[in-house]
Amino acid sequence: MTLTTIHDHRDRARRRLPRYLFDYIEGGAHEEQTLEANVVDLRRIRFRQRVMRDVSQISTRTELFGVPMSMPLVLSPVGLAGMYARRGEAQAARAAQAADVPFCLSSVSVCSIGEVSRAATPPWFQLYMIKDRAYMRELLQHADAQGCAVLVFTVDLPVPAPRHRDVRSGFSAAPGLRRFLKLARDSAAHPAWMWDVLLRGKPHSFGNFAPGIAEASAMKNFGAWVGRNYEQGLSWDDIAWIRSCWKRPIVIKGILDPDDAELAIDAGADGLVVSNHGGRQLDGGPSTISVLPSIAARVAGRVPVLVDGGIRSGPDMLKALALGAQACMIGRAWAYGLAGGGGGGVAHVLELLRKELRTAMALTGCTDVRAAGPDLIASFGGETGPSGPDHAGGR
Repeated sequence: MTLTTIHDHRDRARRRLPRYLFDYIEGGAHEEQTLEANVVDLRRIRFRQRVMRDVSQISTRTELFGVPMSMPLVLSPVGLAGMYARRGEAQAARAAQAADVPFCLSSVSVCSIGEVSRAATPPWFQLYMIKDRAYMRELLQHADAQGCAVLVFTVDLPVPAPRHRDVRSGFSAAPGLRRFLKLARDSAAHPAWMWDVLLRGKPHSFGNFAPGIAEASAMKNFGAWVGRNYEQGLSWDDIAWIRSCWKRPIVIKGILDPDDAELAIDAGADGLVVSNHGGRQLDGGPSTISVLPSIAARVAGRVPVLVDGGIRSGPDMLKALALGAQACMIGRAWAYGLAGGGGGGVAHVLELLRKELRTAMALTGCTDVRAAGPDLIASFGGETGPSGPDHAGGR
């Protein structure tokens, strides 16, 4: 099939993957209101089109934490990506390296930090607070030894929210013969995936946790394992403990309120990700793009602000940059590419986004991505102007 958009990659992924895996990528929490809002609110934003601006020289280059990158984009941590394609995290990391953008490895990945670091540039590493602090310290030391440049600490999962698609598909249903047969039938209906991943992509375990946590060596009860091992007592005071284990930049992921942004900076964060976990945690919460300007205004340039949620195109990226983000993170977009076409699919997704970003910049008269600001925005779903009270701040 002809692949001209991220949506085309999504369609290819849907055909190739068993339903339980596609629904795991695609789904959100409860009624998926926040999941939908992430996309809809981005679409409502309208650019100002500018002309006669000499756009013969356009630069998408920027840097984060002192590291140059080809465009303001980071591949978000996506759990279980090694189940979408054979050794999927390693393939995605190679594609990110070739595109000169960072790849962030999920702590609940199939491939370990070591495997990914051997395949490509050492990744950023994402981690939750887990109850076994001794093993968490050991894991942070291992990530540092492997050369991971940035720790992305996710704070919005004290408890896992219900994801009804996963229950219906059998992915997180109660263990038993009925579930086993349902997943087996679904897998058998996708023989190419079975051959590539299920048979040739072993081992299928949590590569980062399996060496130290025995029950992480199998994925058959993923949701229950998360509920038992993630720390519900997390507070801002715990950032000091993390800092005692990690001397490189710490980015706090899961910020949706300016007050929490302030608290994160006070606690020592070196960067923030405005994120609602892709609509997979609190349903009925705000979209990320709707709160980005107020958070960026409160941060006022003290640390880099990144954003994820609903970004499916180059214009989406430029909207986020114009409203205060220093970079965007994509999760589902690269997961679609990986599931449908392996590392080549991820590379194509990144190239599409780069070309679309350059086009959007040219048509808005923006020649340097680092200069993108609220002057690029005409309206917010009917609200005219880039500097209204709900959208002030910009970069």
